[in-house]
Amino acid sequence: MAGLQANAGLLRQILVGFVRDEVRKIGLNKAVLGLSGGIDSALVAFIAAEALGPENVHAICMPYKSSNPESEAHARLVAQACGVNFSVVPITPMVDAYFEMFPEADNMRRGNKMARERMTILFDHSALLSALVLGTSNKTELLLGYGTLYGDMASALNPIGDLYKSHVWQLSEAMGVPGEVVRKQPSADLWAGQTDEEELGFSYRQVDELLYQMVDLRMSREELLVAGFEAEFIDKIYRKIQNSHFKRRLPVIAKVSNRTIDRDFRYSRDWGK
Repeated sequence: MAGLQANAGLLRQILVGFVRDEVRKIGLNKAVLGLSGGIDSALVAFIAAEALGPENVHAICMPYKSSNPESEAHARLVAQACGVNFSVVPITPMVDAYFEMFPEADNMRRGNKMARERMTILFDHSALLSALVLGTSNKTELLLGYGTLYGDMASALNPIGDLYKSHVWQLSEAMGVPGEVVRKQPSADLWAGQTDEEELGFSYRQVDELLYQMVDLRMSREELLVAGFEAEFIDKIYRKIQNSHFKRRLPVIAKVSNRTIDRDFRYSRDWGK
């Protein structure tokens, strides 16, 4: 994959193989994911269905009372299109029970709680079904820190975490994700009327160009200015990457021994085999 124009065929082959190999190498053959009705989770559902067989993939839609009804409708559409198992688990009762004690909570706290509530449901179904939880955060969101730690950013495997949003659109079209989902305005649907790009203050396509040159090509601030990016935009995105770095790391462990996990004791998941 070179730049923001992906070789969809090759990318599809790599990601399908990744999910199949990583799930099966630990003795499982099933996966579970949250299906929001958005393009990221839709793409992951299509990848997982092709990798493991649709009968081995369970997608769960977890609406809150203020969620757009279109989100569940699109989630059902995606599940039908790729043939995966589908269920709906509303999160309103548990979320509202908590915030009855904290009625002053703002949208950010409520949105974070919803994201983490959804992930606890997915991991519970992971235990129920003997299935790995698949993540649905793309590279753009991960670099910007646009996600909830231990919420939507949590998973056992993430097949699209190295794909910018631009790549997600391209691969989704190639794999046959329903057009209504591909064309819809990106939204975490955490509260009424919320959209990703309005909350971020810029478009995904705009920031993908900058992130690719800043991160993948390692261009300096001066080079980015010459490339035509505005100084304010460069600095804003750099701060977002820097300030959200803690979200992209495992919990930092105080070193007191000879071999500390994630420092001196570093192995892949299949260590010891």
